[in-house]
Amino acid sequence: MQQKTLSGEVEIIGVGLHSGYESRLIFKPAPADTGIVFVRTDLAENNRFPALYSQVVDTRNCTCLGNCDKQVVSTIEHVMAVLYILEIDNVVIEVNNPEVPIMDGSADIFYNTLKNAPLVTQNAPKKYLRVKKQVEFKDDKGNYIVLRPSDSLKIKFVIDFPSKIVGHQEFSGEINEEIFARNIAPARTFCEKYQIDYLRSIGLIKGGSLDNAVVLDGENILNVGGFRVANECVNHKTLDCIGDMYTSGYATLVEIEAWHSGHYHNNEVLKKLFADSENYEVVEG
Repeated sequence: MQQKTLSGEVEIIGVGLHSGYESRLIFKPAPADTGIVFVRTDLAENNRFPALYSQVVDTRNCTCLGNCDKQVVSTIEHVMAVLYILEIDNVVIEVNNPEVPIMDGSADIFYNTLKNAPLVTQNAPKKYLRVKKQVEFKDDKGNYIVLRPSDSLKIKFVIDFPSKIVGHQEFSGEINEEIFARNIAPARTFCEKYQIDYLRSIGLIKGGSLDNAVVLDGENILNVGGFRVANECVNHKTLDCIGDMYTSGYATLVEIEAWHSGHYHNNEVLKKLFADSENYEVVEG
């Protein structure tokens, strides 16, 4: 297996969730061993943001990269998941403001656009992160994520909400493009109506609407048509997990077990993994 990049540029335009401003992404080919790098074109300097766990500065509601100037690029996880599943190792992503566009709240548009983009095989071997020992992170509420050795990426994700409309949901299986395209990419982010009311009251989610999230109001879904796919909520959490794991910088050979975890847990478990070289090895494919 060799590393891959795009053969040409790809543009995707949408709206930033919090600002409500137009957000334009331009995906550009990059040399071997570049990895995934976001570039803020609205900044004159210090505008490069490598998509690595060590560059994550905020995990509230999304995964947010930052730099020493306290500039950020937020909501990278859906794009990262698509790049992972399409086996794109190297790409520069220009973005014209601090937010990656939310699109419809899922990875569907990113996936359906980028899957049709021709790729170039590069003269460098693909690198895989192999987990050698169990590593886990648990918060003070009992929510946790566990990484175990595996020969491929496998995820078991469980959520359990008091709301009957969500309730107990599980995703379990090996991650491949077929499963991703059918069940994971279409799964939208979800939230409660009271959360939206609060965020709007403090000047956030100006770009939020029923077109880019599943909104729950008690035991009702406010979106016409309801859920898009079965177990949409846990499938979306799985989507986020895939994207966050790609901030390791490598395709990952790991079995993941997650209980009510999120961006914070994903980032913390990667920190624990890389804190001890006995936990992992990087192998060429």
